[in-house]
Amino acid sequence: MKNIDSQLEIIKQGAAEIIQEAELVEKLKSKKPLTVKVGLDPTMPDMHLGHTVVINKLRQFQKLGHNAVFLIGDYTACIGDPSGRDATRPTVDSRTIKENSKKFQKEIFKILDKDKTKVVFNSKWLGKLKGLDLIELASHYTVARMLERDDFDKRFKIEKKPISIHEFLYPLLQAQDSVEIKADVELGGTDQKFNLLLGRKLQEDHNIKPQVCIMMPILEGLDGVKKMSKSLDNYISISDEPNDMFGKVMSISDDLMWRYYDLLSFKNYEDIVLVKQMCSQDKFNPRDAKIDIAHELVERFHGHDKADKAKSNFISRFQNKNITDDIPLIELKTAGELRIIDLIINNLKVIKSTSEVRRLISQNAIKIDSKPITTIDYDCSADSEFLLQIGKKKAYKILLRP
Repeated sequence: MKNIDSQLEIIKQGAAEIIQEAELVEKLKSKKPLTVKVGLDPTMPDMHLGHTVVINKLRQFQKLGHNAVFLIGDYTACIGDPSGRDATRPTVDSRTIKENSKKFQKEIFKILDKDKTKVVFNSKWLGKLKGLDLIELASHYTVARMLERDDFDKRFKIEKKPISIHEFLYPLLQAQDSVEIKADVELGGTDQKFNLLLGRKLQEDHNIKPQVCIMMPILEGLDGVKKMSKSLDNYISISDEPNDMFGKVMSISDDLMWRYYDLLSFKNYEDIVLVKQMCSQDKFNPRDAKIDIAHELVERFHGHDKADKAKSNFISRFQNKNITDDIPLIELKTAGELRIIDLIINNLKVIKSTSEVRRLISQNAIKIDSKPITTIDYDCSADSEFLLQIGKKKAYKILLRP
């Protein structure tokens, strides 16, 4: 196990806030492996890169010799975490939760060491709670303090939207998880601060040394603005096919790319700083830096060979066409056939009339991957990723998603 200063340097890397750092130092001084907890509710069928930010930090603790606990909130998923929500979450049925939980158990080991990770389900203890137990748990906090929470305060005072009683129970149940696990450290996003701090309080109420709370930044989605979220359709799933994942990472802006380096890359901090410096000094093309992070992420979730193939496919498809590198990448959702005429007129809206599209086709001026299209009924959905050229001046990288 590394010395305390070395551990702190690694633990603090990328963290938005630590409560309390002095307590963390004291825990590290004991030289005993800490119990470090990350919890995730299986309300969605797969994880996206935003979820992996805290799991990556758990991996760092694991590599430092501490005990990693990955908690699957199969019980709390029935309620739904109200953090950052402006309305009550819809309920998820138990069958879906069970199926998602199975997938989570497989996906986390693409990041964590399976032999050194303890996976627990909070239904094991929360499912045993009776009515009086829930009343006792609720007695540890007041309604007034709950309403001080930012998202609840906004819904109650500003938006005048209802807050269901069961939503007040969620942070208390998450806090109970920390009591049961006796967590020394809990990791979460900055939107989880209230829940993590409540875990500290509940542990103190049970005469347990309170956990240190480490909040990680929220990862922005493909739009570069909003939190990566499936509901906002701006996410990259860790189950995406290699070519899709590679293409999506390549579609982000250069500024957002550095955010992905900081929060998702396993490269040494010094190496990331060096790449940034080289790009800022025009000694390294930002496009190539983006290719590197795309390759790293695809390799993590699909293996080296598939990452190499995805990189090769992207370069051969989008860069070796004697076309400038600033071609816009357009992502479209499809359900079955997508005719070239519909793509150009309805989706891209770059040509207004069918007759003009026909004219360009007759002149071999509309091409997919440099091959001329011969009919307006050509089905583009046969390939999920292609280069569309319209005349001599218009070109688009098209990424089709089901």
